[in-house]
Amino acid sequence: MPSSRSGAVKRPKVKLAPKLMPAQARSSETYEHLLHVAAQVLAEVGFEKLTTNLVCERAKLSPPALYRYFPNKYALLHELGRRLMEQQNALIAESLTPDAFRGTTGQLNEALTTLLLATFQVTRETTGGIWIMRALRAIPVLQEVRLASAREVVAQVTAQLAEAFPGADPEQMKLFSRVADSMAYAALEMLFDDPTLDPMAVMQVVAASMASQVERLASSPKKTSKR
Repeated sequence: MPSSRSGAVKRPKVKLAPKLMPAQARSSETYEHLLHVAAQVLAEVGFEKLTTNLVCERAKLSPPALYRYFPNKYALLHELGRRLMEQQNALIAESLTPDAFRGTTGQLNEALTTLLLATFQVTRETTGGIWIMRALRAIPVLQEVRLASAREVVAQVTAQLAEAFPGADPEQMKLFSRVADSMAYAALEMLFDDPTLDPMAVMQVVAASMASQVERLASSPKKTSKR
């Protein structure tokens, strides 16, 4: 195998972008059908056993028909992951407004719990949702989807915090946003890993922790500009 001068083996770059974006109704139907079937197979067998052959067999399409749009199974997972992250992130603006952050701790706790439960529900109702999340964390070539989503969440939440508490430390607001996003993601995985857990109880614990940190941000000394 060819290697770099440092001795590290160079891995071939995996293509993730669709080869062809559908322009006609029939092509769009095929494209969406492939994604739908891929999600179904993923829910049944997990991402390690997912193959393009399985997807083609279930979709009743030939491999060339699939490869016309997706170069490999990672491209399918990439698009499924992008869509799930988009759905999850869209929920944030509905709950985490500046007014929510400025409310009482109890009100913020309730808003955060509602958001976390809605995110759990969206993931659960998405075919193969938990497997998509696991793939985004476990498969190196897909991790950028999750990281890009996290950056978007941090930007959204930090902006809302800055409007709610204009005098708070920007770095502390950004840190809170990053930690909160990771906590929410971990809580989701925990609920799917252990179905005996009560989603409401779990999300209330997470929300209470987040709300207490926001309270600290709100009461922290105001930053003064240096002359």
